[in-house]
Formats: sequence, structure tokens, C-alpha cells
Amino acid sequence: MSDANFIPTVTQESLYPELSERSPVTTFRQEAIARIRNSLRPGQQQMADWYAGPLAVSAVPGAGKSTGMAAAAAIAIARQYEHAAQSRQASRRQLVVVTFTRSAAANIKAKIRKYLRDDLSLPQTGFVVYTLHGLALNIASRHPDLSGLQLENVTLITLNQSHRFIRTAVEHWISKNQSTYLRLLEGSQFDGEETERLRRQSVLRTEVLPDLATTVIHEAKSSGLSPDDLRNWSQQTTDPYTILNVAAGLYAEYENLMRSRDFIDYDDMILAALRVLDNDSARRIEQNQVFAVFEDEAQDSSPLQTKLLEILASDVGDKGDNFSPSTQQSPINLVRVGDPNQAINSTFTPADPIYFRQFCEECDRLRKLATMDRAGRSTRIIIAAANFTLEWINSFYGVKMQQSSHDSIASLPFRPQRISPVDTGDPQQDANPVPVGLGLELYTPRDIHHTVELLSKRVIDLFAEDPSKVSAAVLVRENRQGRWLAEALEPICKEHKITLYDVGERDRRSQIPQEILALLQFCDRPHSPDYLKAALEVMVERQLIPTQDLNALASLPEEFLYPGPLTAPQSETVQKSSHLCRSLLRARLELPIYQLIPFLALVLSYDQAELATADKLAERVNQQTAGNSSMGSMLSALSEIVSSERFEAVETEDLEARYTRTGQLTIITMHKAKGLDWDYVFLPFLHENLIPGRFWVPPQSQFLGDFTLSEVARAQVRAALHNQSRIPEVHQAWEIAKHLKTAEEYRLLYVAMTRAKRLLWMSAAQKAPFTWSKPENLQEQAPCPVFPALKRQFPNSVISLETAVKSGS
Repeated sequence: MSDANFIPTVTQESLYPELSERSPVTTFRQEAIARIRNSLRPGQQQMADWYAGPLAVSAVPGAGKSTGMAAAAAIAIARQYEHAAQSRQASRRQLVVVTFTRSAAANIKAKIRKYLRDDLSLPQTGFVVYTLHGLALNIASRHPDLSGLQLENVTLITLNQSHRFIRTAVEHWISKNQSTYLRLLEGSQFDGEETERLRRQSVLRTEVLPDLATTVIHEAKSSGLSPDDLRNWSQQTTDPYTILNVAAGLYAEYENLMRSRDFIDYDDMILAALRVLDNDSARRIEQNQVFAVFEDEAQDSSPLQTKLLEILASDVGDKGDNFSPSTQQSPINLVRVGDPNQAINSTFTPADPIYFRQFCEECDRLRKLATMDRAGRSTRIIIAAANFTLEWINSFYGVKMQQSSHDSIASLPFRPQRISPVDTGDPQQDANPVPVGLGLELYTPRDIHHTVELLSKRVIDLFAEDPSKVSAAVLVRENRQGRWLAEALEPICKEHKITLYDVGERDRRSQIPQEILALLQFCDRPHSPDYLKAALEVMVERQLIPTQDLNALASLPEEFLYPGPLTAPQSETVQKSSHLCRSLLRARLELPIYQLIPFLALVLSYDQAELATADKLAERVNQQTAGNSSMGSMLSALSEIVSSERFEAVETEDLEARYTRTGQLTIITMHKAKGLDWDYVFLPFLHENLIPGRFWVPPQSQFLGDFTLSEVARAQVRAALHNQSRIPEVHQAWEIAKHLKTAEEYRLLYVAMTRAKRLLWMSAAQKAPFTWSKPENLQEQAPCPVFPALKRQFPNSVISLETAVKSGS
């Protein structure tokens, strides 16, 4: 897969001989194209040299994917203009550029327009930029009779509405499949005790089956699978729960609900577009409007999305290379750009990096694989640390794979691809910048409190000179770490006038309507197990009560809320939870309706911005219920707000470039940090129980076995989609799921490390919480396995505690 195998594309003159006699305008354009090309790095130049056929571009972090794609797109558009001018025919064909998010679409559109306007003196037309779902909706809406999508009659389902539909689908499935449900209830063993039966019912109805439905519905729909496909696959397995058959039933119930209410989801858009493209006439119409398709973030594509782009990019008259992916037999003008090593969504979304890997392998066989391996973002020692991490993990897990008896565990976590610094004279300003301090600093604090001490001292030092020129971020694995860290750092940052921006705080504000609704629904119907559990979940999330088995509490609401003399004594934890719930019910009786939302906001210990958001919410609800002030009308108004997802939290800061603004320390999760970068990046709490972590079966669902139904089903579906010889049984599927999870966690660490430009600060404390829902309970924790390896490889970057104390004094 090296650049040595890459065949430079043929010249434009050989494709279009009539261009050999160039006009002055053509000469000017060719010179402008040459200038753009010469300003690019080698990997970007390979993209700019594309004329026709397939091209896979595997790009490392910081390689300038968007710049390279924008330049290649502008050059391709210019060549299309020239071809049309020479043939004296106006071209109706456009370049279709597909990106992952709307913000990325706006960014690349602006870059392409700039190249066309400033460098090529061309109209800023000849291309369109879409998200994948925007492209699908555009095709489907132009052919409503073929797509079956009448936009005036359907509604795009929101996340909250989807959750409600799934819960309803679960109830419908249970009522129609009592024998299978009772088999699940029995689990691996059951003594028939009534309290345990009620607890298991709560677990199945509110956790296990909704999780199974959510996972499999998205996996199946995004792959074009029907419930019948899942039922057929289920017959190839022997598990006692018939997991895929259960999933098929839930999927069918969900689809029936969607159709009966005229709702569609994002996968329905893709399916509708594919129905259009199944028609020969419509397919030719759509293909005749496109001369090529460029796709960004290709590692995050699902099977249906890949199929849509391949059909649209199929040859419709232009000369191109023969290419035969599984869905096509005709030439295909498709450029796919991505980084398999930054695939960090595949264990909780239908995105599956295997399809981009397969595309890269097919293009490599055709010698049409380009690599963008030069990156100017990070200083050299950070690049070296990232490369070492990738290679060490592949080596470590390569040995484990050889020892594994599971044939399905067949891929390493990373595609072998090193990051290289840019060449001398690279056009990027301050490429591979000079490191600050050692560039890479590795710490082993005594505990998480010592971590805060060391981290804050380094931050104060870095912000001392000119904060307006500094961008810094702390990347955490989960939101609870970020919340704890923000509380610990806030007084220190305030004392030293350093702006602290906790991204998770804004996300929590967006959950306020849902939290208030959950508590009010409990106040209205306190004897509902579902409403009681939902209220308790909010309290746990807001750290008002300790984490505990909520199903046991919610299964018998009366005993929990008002224990009688014959009730078993409650533990201190349960007593605290019960007391808080009773205080809510007392407030419901004593306070006027319009004061309930502000009261609940105080109970939940909202901060200033959250209280402002709750006040805004209360004002909105009061306006909607004016003249009909009752609990029922309030719940109705709140339910509408939550289901429509149109309530905006009160923002106390400017949102533009909010995460990477200079002069502030940002606390953000590793997932949200993808695509961003900062001068200084801090990675604390690098422990093995989180990275790579392990699949953890919640205690409340362990009666089913030492696995989760949803992850087993995901592994089985993907095995079938990958055309494996047989669908793995439950325990093998669970092992595959664990391997995929481990690989993705290591890719997440790699993404986090490559966000840093000048300084990468990493630490693994000797003592840390087992779970961050109880950060006060410290115990010895093993570091992430790659962390000791980094310390051995980069001994000069290891900061002793004595050195850290001296430098901070």
C-alpha cells in the first residue's frame, strides 16, 4: 500500500486530444492548475492528479485532507469546464462532494469557491456539497413516485421520538411473544421469587430490550436488511434466547409504528434514494448530472451509504478505469478520502470502517491508492509518540490474535501507516512547530487529586506569558471525568484569570427540559415504575444520589417510597433516595404549579447558566398553559418541547469556534475532539479500566449471562454482512465484540494524542476511582497498557514527581 505502487493518472491531453492545441485561456488555466498543484504536498498532489476512475486516499491526522480535497475538486471542475469548452457543449454535469457534517460541508464549499474564484478565475459553480443524508433526500424528493417519499406527508423522527417508539415497540413485542419473553425472564436460572421477577421485568422492558432494538434497528436499516433477513440468520444459530429473532420482532414492530404515524428516519432517506436509483431511467437522469463523486470521512460510511455513492459515481459516458466493487460492474468515478485509524464510531453507530478498508485494498490492487502521510500539525516528538503507539498496539494485539481461536477476529486495530513530518518549504505556516517544554510529558501522579495539582501547575505556567496566543484542552474519556475535573480546576483557573470552558456543561444544559419532564411525570404518577426509574436516573446523573440498582427500587414503588413495618429495612443509600423522592411529592402538594420548575431546578443543584435555562423553560411553559394551569397541561407542553427538540439552552458564551478559542482551557471528551486541535493537549486518567476498558455487563442484567444481547447481535449482524462462512454463536460473538471495542478505544487514544501541536501532556495516576460515578472511592488502578511502553520508549519525557514539584514551585 505504498506510494511506490501508485500509478500517476494519464495526462489530460491523452484523455482529450483536442486540448493539445491550447488557447490562451486554456494555457492560463493549465498554469493556474500547476500553481495549485505545486502548492500541495505529495499525497495531496496525487488527489489533484485525478482525472477519472476510482481513487482511495488514506490520510493521517493533520495531513490537510480538506485542503487537498478542495484543491483537487477545484482542479477537476476546471478540467470539466475546459472539456466542455473544447467540445463546444455546455456541461450539465457537476462534481458532487459529500461530507460527514453540515459544518464540514460549509467549510469545504468555501475552500472550493476560493480556489475557483482567486486561482482559476472561474465561476463558483460546477459542484454541489452535501451531507450524505442531504444528498439522499435531494434525490428522493426529485422522484417522489419512485422513492415513495412524499415530503409533505412525512415527518423526520427526532431522537426523543425514536426512543418513545422503541419503548412502545418493546411493549407490543412482549404482548405478542409471551413465551420468548418468559424465556428471557428466566435467564440462566430463576427461583420464581416475585420481587426478583418484577426486577427482571423492569430490566428487560427499560434496558435490555430497548438497547437491543436500538442497536439492531440502526445496524439493519443502514445495511438494507429487513426483519426477515434477521430471522433467517437466527436459524443459523443455536442460542437459547434466539437473539436475532427477538431483534427481528422488535425491528418489525418499530417499522410498523413508523409507517402508521408517517415518520421517517435518516436511514429511510438513503433507502428512498436507492429505490429511485433502482429505476433505469431515473438512474441515468441522476448519473447524467454527475461527472464524479468526492467523499470525505469515508471511514465512517455504512453499507447503504457506500452503495449510494458507488451507483451515483458509476460511469455514464466519461472514460475511466474499470472497477468492480460488489455493487457495480461499470467504471466508477469516485474519490474516497478517509483515515481508517480514526474510525471511532463503529461500536455505537452503524459506521463500519471495513468498507473503506476494502475500497483501499481494491484500489491498491489497481494501483490507485494514494497516501497522505505528511502532516504539519504536530511537533516531531508528538508524531513519534503517535507512531509508536500505533505500532506497539498492532504488535501487541497481533500476538493476541495469533493465539485466539476465533477466526472472526481478523483485523489489527490500525492500518499500518506512519505519520511523517512535512518537507522543508511546506506552505503550511509554522508546520511541525517547535515543541514547548519537552513536547511530550509523561506523569505518574499519586492519585487523581495530585493529577489536578500537576495539571493546573502546568496550565498556569503555559498561560503565564500571553494567554491570547494560547489554545489548550483537557481531553477526557467520559463526561463524568470532565465534570469532576471542571469542579476541581474552576477555583484555580478563576484565581489565575484563566477561562475554563467545560463542553459537557453545555451538553447538560440541553438535557434540562427532559430532566424536568422526568421529575414532573414522577410527581404526577409516583406509583408508575417507569416514571420512578426515570426520575431516579436523573438524580443519579446529577449525582444527588449514589449509583445503585434502580430496577430493584422501581419494581415496587410503594414499598420504596413508603416502607411499612413488614418491609425489609432499607440501606442508607436507599433511604436517601426515598427521602429525596418524597420531598418532590410533598412539593407537588404544597407549591403552586408555576413554581414547580424553578423548585426542581434548585433540587437538581443547577449552576447559574442551567438555572437561567430552567427559568426560560418555565416562562415558555407558563405561556403555553396560560388560562389552563394544571399538571396535565404542563406535562403536555413539556412533552411537546422535548419531542420537538426545538428548545435552545441559554448560552453565556459566544459559540463561534467555542472549543478551540485561544485564551481558554477547554474540557472536552476525546470523541468530540476529533477534527480539532490545540497548542497544548492534556490527557489525564489514562487507566486500563477505561482505555481500552472492557465490556462490562451491568449487574442488573447478569441473570441473562455474561454478555449483553445488543453487542452479541451487532457482532452477529456484521459477521453476516462481512460474508463470513458462519454466524458466530453467542460467546464467540461476544469475544468479537470485545475485540472491536478494544480496537476502537485504542484508535480513540490515537485520535486524542494527535490533537496536540506543541505539547502533549499524559498521565496515569497510581490511584483512581473504579467508576467515576463515585470519584471519592480511590483504589490502585493499572495504567493503559501503552502508557508504560511510552515511558520506556521516551525516557527523557518521563517527569519525576520531584521534578514536577520543583518546576511548579
